[in-house]
Amino acid sequence: MVQLAVAGFTIASALCGMATSLPEMVIFRFIQGLFGAALVPLAQSIMLDINPREKVGQAMAIWGAGIMVAPIMGPTLGGWITDNYDWRWVFYINVPFGVLAFIGTGLFMPGGEHGRHRPFDFIGFGLLSVGIAALQLMLDRGQDKDWFGSTEIILEAAVSLCCFWMFGVYITMAKHPFLSPKLLKDRNFVSSLVFMALLGMTLMATMALLPPLLQGLLQYTALGAGWVMMPRGVGTMIAMLVVGRLTGKVDSRLMLFIGFGTMALSLWQMASYSLDMDQHLIVWSSVLQGWGMGFIFPPLTAIGFVTLAPSLRNEGTGVFNLVRNVAGSIGISFAETFLVQKMQISHSDLATHVTPFADSFRLPILSRIWNLHSVQGLTAINGEVTRQAAMVAYVDVFKLMLIVTLGSLPFLLLLRKGAAIPGGAAPPLAQPAAALD
Repeated sequence: MVQLAVAGFTIASALCGMATSLPEMVIFRFIQGLFGAALVPLAQSIMLDINPREKVGQAMAIWGAGIMVAPIMGPTLGGWITDNYDWRWVFYINVPFGVLAFIGTGLFMPGGEHGRHRPFDFIGFGLLSVGIAALQLMLDRGQDKDWFGSTEIILEAAVSLCCFWMFGVYITMAKHPFLSPKLLKDRNFVSSLVFMALLGMTLMATMALLPPLLQGLLQYTALGAGWVMMPRGVGTMIAMLVVGRLTGKVDSRLMLFIGFGTMALSLWQMASYSLDMDQHLIVWSSVLQGWGMGFIFPPLTAIGFVTLAPSLRNEGTGVFNLVRNVAGSIGISFAETFLVQKMQISHSDLATHVTPFADSFRLPILSRIWNLHSVQGLTAINGEVTRQAAMVAYVDVFKLMLIVTLGSLPFLLLLRKGAAIPGGAAPPLAQPAAALD
């Protein structure tokens, strides 16, 4: 299964690089996503299977370093390749690594199947797929369609809600459901899903907003924006190495508190961004956010799966990553909608101060550029007001994400006291309560 996913992703990457039209690119990217989506859950499940419970935390720290750093370093590498070569090489670069991964999994991957043998539930899969697809369409098109003022968005929301409701009812009745309801009976797993959703919302929204902020308002090039964002990956890698050393020695709730607290500190710094700031503030806030991510992901993964039965791991890893991605989509859509609304409000507020009596228009130098009595002057004034309004809106979004991050800290109480990442002898999986208390 892993080799199939690797082979499909590699071939689709090559086809994306050879695409000659937009329809071809859409189709090939769909295929690439289809195979690529299976890689992370399968890899996570295998890592959990091949490592003993006392090594789960350390294994997740090492494995998570690659998972979390790769999407952060990707924009930098992609920008460099695009600037120096051609956009097609952004896809071609996956081919040699894909070939090596295919050979490596064939030579070193342990044999055997992971998980239970059971019939494929096409009904459950169909309901879940349609529900997620409708939700994704609603999130992607909501801003352009004025959200629930559009019939299309209402229909997509209705389809999504109906499919999710029918899916929830169906899995409680089906003999071999697509996702087992037993997953929701594991307290630590459900708690980890809550944290992963909060992390996905704030992390994905931040990563989606920073490039347009840097390139659109601060006039960074694509490569320059990638360079100032790359230290986030450095912070993540260092933090995960530290977490690996702390595994089994420190309460997992403390590490999660440090992680979310550091994320909050980075968002507090981002809430002080301005149009005349230098790159040092961007770099340090990125490092702090990366450090926070490194203290969240490994213990969160270990906590979520340490008490989960091995037969449920394949499903659990799929749900774990699905929740992160869906929450990320919700976070991005909400942040972009909030950004646009705040820009409009801020533009209106700032425009009220554009009067002949304002001190700025009395300065000889500025009065020549911001001339209230010429078309060019009014255009220049509107452009500056728009820039300022956009910066205010970005800051307001970062403040909102700071509140969400701080609000996630009480959810640590969902984890029972002493639910540390296993670092020594652990009770058998058949006794989850003992592992938590």
